[in-house]
Amino acid sequence: MKSVGIICEYNPFHNGHIYHIEKVKEMYPNYIIVLIMSGNYTERGDISLIDKWHKTKIALQYVDLVIELPFPFSTQSADIFAYGSTQLLKELKVNAFVFGAESDYDTLYKAAIIQNDKKFNNLVKKYLEKGINYPTALSKTTYDLTKIKIDKPNDLLGISYIKNLLNSNIEIKTIKRTNDFHNSDLNNSIISASTIRNLLKEKKDISKYVPVETLKYLKNHDYFPYLKYKIISEINNLNIYQTVDEGIEGRIKKYIYNANSLEELINNIKTKRYTYNKIKRMLLHILCGFTKDHAKIMKNIEYIRVLGFNKKGQKYLNKIKKELNLPLVTKYYKNAMFDFEIKVDMLYNLNKKDKESEYSRKPIH
Repeated sequence: MKSVGIICEYNPFHNGHIYHIEKVKEMYPNYIIVLIMSGNYTERGDISLIDKWHKTKIALQYVDLVIELPFPFSTQSADIFAYGSTQLLKELKVNAFVFGAESDYDTLYKAAIIQNDKKFNNLVKKYLEKGINYPTALSKTTYDLTKIKIDKPNDLLGISYIKNLLNSNIEIKTIKRTNDFHNSDLNNSIISASTIRNLLKEKKDISKYVPVETLKYLKNHDYFPYLKYKIISEINNLNIYQTVDEGIEGRIKKYIYNANSLEELINNIKTKRYTYNKIKRMLLHILCGFTKDHAKIMKNIEYIRVLGFNKKGQKYLNKIKKELNLPLVTKYYKNAMFDFEIKVDMLYNLNKKDKESEYSRKPIH
C-alpha cells in the first residue's frame, strides 16, 4: 500500500484543486492520497473562508486522508511552512509528493541545491541589508548565481519543499501551473484562490470556479475589530509577537487608531522591506497571541493530528501506525502545541452560532 502526499490550504477549495488531485491520481494510480492541510489560518496570514472541518469534509470526496498542519507552521513564511508540512510527509511514510509550480522540477531542483550553499546565504544577507524584502532577496540571489529566474510564490515555496526533502526517499513531481491557474482571466473555469477571494470581496459570483460544496460552507470572517482592540490594549507590548521585528511596531502604533479595516491598516504599514503577506502574518500572530517565545518552543511537529479519513485512509493509518515516531492524535491530546491550536480555533469560532467544542472533536469519516 503506497501513498502520495499533497500539501494544501484550500482557501477556498476550487476547480484547480480538483484538477490537481485528478492529475495526482493519473500519476500515481491506486496510491493512497494524503493531504497535509492548513487549518483555520493560512501561510499568507489569511483567516480561512471555510473552517477546517468543512474543508476536510469537502476534501474527503476526492482524497483518502487529511492531516492538519499546526498553526505554528501554517501561518509562517514559506521556509517554516514547508519545513512543518514536509516533516509530516516524512513521518507519514509517503512514497511520493506532488505540488503545483510555474517552473519545471529540474529548474526548481537546481535552485534548491544552490540555496543550500553558504555563498547563497551571504548574498541574501547583503540584499536584506539594502532594505529588500526576503522573497525578492531570494529571487535576486538565485538569479545572480544560476541565471534562473524564480519570482513566483509557488516556485519559491516549491524550492523550500525540495530543500526539506533532499535527503528523503520521497519521489517529488510537479504539476505545471499555467496562466489558467494563476491569473485573473475570468473566462476560464480554473482561476487562483487569491482571485476567487478578491471576487468574494467584490461580492461577485464565484459559482463557475468552485464546486457546490464550497459555496455551501463559505463564511465571511471579519476579525478586524478584535485585532484593533488587541493592538490598542497592548500598544506598548507588540514586539513580543512573532514576526513583529525591526521597529515595525512603530508603524502599527502610528496607524491603528484611525484604521477602519484590515486592508487600510496593512496598506498604511507596508514598506519596501515588508511585503503585504508578511504584514498580514504579523497581524494574525498578534490577533492569535502567537509570541516569539511560542515560536522558539514550537519549532518541530510534535504530533500527527488526523482531521478525517475514508476506509482506504483508515487502512493506511493502521498499516503505518506502529512505524510512527510521533503520537497519532484523533482526540484531545495534552500538549502545549495542541492546546494552542484549540485556543486559536476557539477564536476562529467566536462568530459561529453552533459552537461544537474543539476539545471533543473527532476525525470526520
